[in-house]
Amino acid sequence: MNLKSLFTAALAFAFAANLHADPIKIGYSDWPGYTVLEVAKQKGWFKDAGLDVELVWFDYLPSLDAFSANKIDAVCVVGSDALVTGATGGKSKIIALLDYSEGSDMIVGAPGINSIKDLKGKKIGIEVTLVEHMLLLQALKDNGMKQSDVELVNTPTNDTPQVLGSGKVAAIGAWYPISGQALKAVAGSKPLFTSAEAKGLIYDVLAVNPTSYAKHKEEWSKIAGIYYKCVDYLKDSKTAEDAVKIMAAKVGANAEDYAKNIPGTHFLTLAEAKTAYKKGDGLDSIYGALTIGNKFNMDNKVYKVSQKPENYLVPGVVAGLK
Repeated sequence: MNLKSLFTAALAFAFAANLHADPIKIGYSDWPGYTVLEVAKQKGWFKDAGLDVELVWFDYLPSLDAFSANKIDAVCVVGSDALVTGATGGKSKIIALLDYSEGSDMIVGAPGINSIKDLKGKKIGIEVTLVEHMLLLQALKDNGMKQSDVELVNTPTNDTPQVLGSGKVAAIGAWYPISGQALKAVAGSKPLFTSAEAKGLIYDVLAVNPTSYAKHKEEWSKIAGIYYKCVDYLKDSKTAEDAVKIMAAKVGANAEDYAKNIPGTHFLTLAEAKTAYKKGDGLDSIYGALTIGNKFNMDNKVYKVSQKPENYLVPGVVAGLK
């Protein structure tokens, strides 16, 4: 075989290998800030950008397990939980900030429970060490209470509506749409404290496997850009209704009910994400929020070695988008 034939064969092999390369897999679940990616999937925006992306649907915790087991390349995750997976082996690079919770995360009281202070000495159904636990501690602190003033009943978040309805707990912690399901299922239940009272405490991020990020930097930059395109589509009054229909259908919710709960998630625009990536100690900065999240994880012995936000955050991807 001559040199030209060898070169032609090599090109053909490379083309064939590229055709059969594994897609970039992103795990996502039922939080609105993640489900908005369904818009890109339905509209074909990944393919339009020349990307082979597979969105893989999970319940939240299994998505983190899949990421840690290298079954997916990236995961939509609460920032403080990205620290948890990192501390236990599933390191990541946070290339995009998706949203912060502004009311959709709730401590929901059972009938007859009207305030956080009413929870003193009572049981609370909550998924221990996850984000609602952190929200509960903030609620207790704001009301002059401590965790020792209540009894935590470790409960998978998806099961909290049933547990609240059973009468075995005085309150539960859950995120939307599960928080909404609890309020709808249990007559007389009510929000006692929401993430709107702690804006920036709960940031959601796109966490990418470091090897995948190093190998596909250009692709990940495009993916981040497409996320913000989805946000713009949702926020545009001309296309918002279509976006909500797509998102609601994915989680099996009524579109009108879903639309009413959209304001509980503050979807970050590209400009807002660039601002939140700036270093700071407060909740308006992802650095400040992750520092608080790391302290929560250390205090609750989720991991033993303190995690540094700067080892995870990659502000350059968002900074480079226009």
